[in-house]
Amino acid sequence: MLQPWARLCVASLAIAAVGAECGGEDPPDPPDPEEKVTLTAPEVVVSLDAAPAGVPTQTSNNNLDVARFQGRTFLAWRTAPSHFASSETVLYVASEGDDGWRLEGSFMMGTDLREPRFLVLGERLFLYYAVLGTDPFAFEPQGMMVTEYHAPDDWDEPESLYEPGFIPWRAKVLNGTAYLIGYVGGENIYEVDGEPIRIHLLKTEDGRALEPVVPGQPVVQEGGGSETDFTFLEDGSLIAVTRNEAGDEEFGWGSKICRAPADDLGAWTCASDKKKYDSPLVFDREGVVWLVGRRNLTETGNYDLDSDELSPKEQTEKYEIEYSFNPKRCALWRVDPETLTVHHEVDLPSRGDTCFASQLPNDDGTVTIYNYSNALDGAADCASWPNDCNDIDWWVGQGQETIIYRVDATFPAAD
Repeated sequence: MLQPWARLCVASLAIAAVGAECGGEDPPDPPDPEEKVTLTAPEVVVSLDAAPAGVPTQTSNNNLDVARFQGRTFLAWRTAPSHFASSETVLYVASEGDDGWRLEGSFMMGTDLREPRFLVLGERLFLYYAVLGTDPFAFEPQGMMVTEYHAPDDWDEPESLYEPGFIPWRAKVLNGTAYLIGYVGGENIYEVDGEPIRIHLLKTEDGRALEPVVPGQPVVQEGGGSETDFTFLEDGSLIAVTRNEAGDEEFGWGSKICRAPADDLGAWTCASDKKKYDSPLVFDREGVVWLVGRRNLTETGNYDLDSDELSPKEQTEKYEIEYSFNPKRCALWRVDPETLTVHHEVDLPSRGDTCFASQLPNDDGTVTIYNYSNALDGAADCASWPNDCNDIDWWVGQGQETIIYRVDATFPAAD
């Protein structure tokens, strides 16, 4: 998501006298399993110098999604001069098959475009994406677009869908039902005015008509949470991870780890987590809930620094500044659905401006994870964990080259 760094720099002058306070205890780690997740070496797919089907990329390549359709792997991503909003932004779609990569389409609107999300419904492929503004110092959600794929460079004319300002976060088919989760009120994340953000949980049968999963109740969370992903357990209950950057009175700042019973998917019970798992990707593998999300490289890793002597507005500003000027990783975490806690498993090859992942399960039991990061060239240690890495602070990295790569993850055998 866009980070209005310039405003944060100005705000930092007002609170620079307040030192960083690190508080909050990490949840106890469960016993280490005998086996750990292992990762292959990263394979770069998109960079400034090379991209699928030879499309012209720009410095920043991020905000991606992947899907399998008609025997091919489809990749959508954003390319722009930097991480920040730009009128030069292009969304590309390319696909990979036995014949290599081919360009499937591109989308430009003279404004920023983000959050591309595929949805495969049988023999139909839909692409949703968010329209934002052109001000690099603001987050200006305008709404969601939808288009349907027919053939290379043959898509329906994109059209607006659902509510004004709605940001799609994940689209997926689980247990035979197609879901789309997103949020309204994203402009409030950085306005620091206390206005709530509302998370909508929707379903669709045709890719266009969206209806609440719970009849008459599209909103499942209200407060400081925005980016949210979820999966289901075997008993049909829902597990979700929400980025809680704007903060709220009940949960503070960081993230919310939530559960809803199978017979009432609108009744979310949440626990607070002081870490902020930006761009959460949640999926189930053999009964284990996994999360891919950004990791803050500080002593505690916390986003919420327990600066309770400050007002909510001052805390929000302080936490954004502290977070922006620290290095980052993209990490794989385990979610405990009983305690609603999150435990670090392994870092993906990544540094600086990183973590907007998507995943594809493979027939051999592995999972291919696509992610973006500041370029790893010249920082070879960043591709071999847990060696030290030539780090870049997140704020600095947002103006530098980012690449898209993929790794295969092998998971421990289920008990």
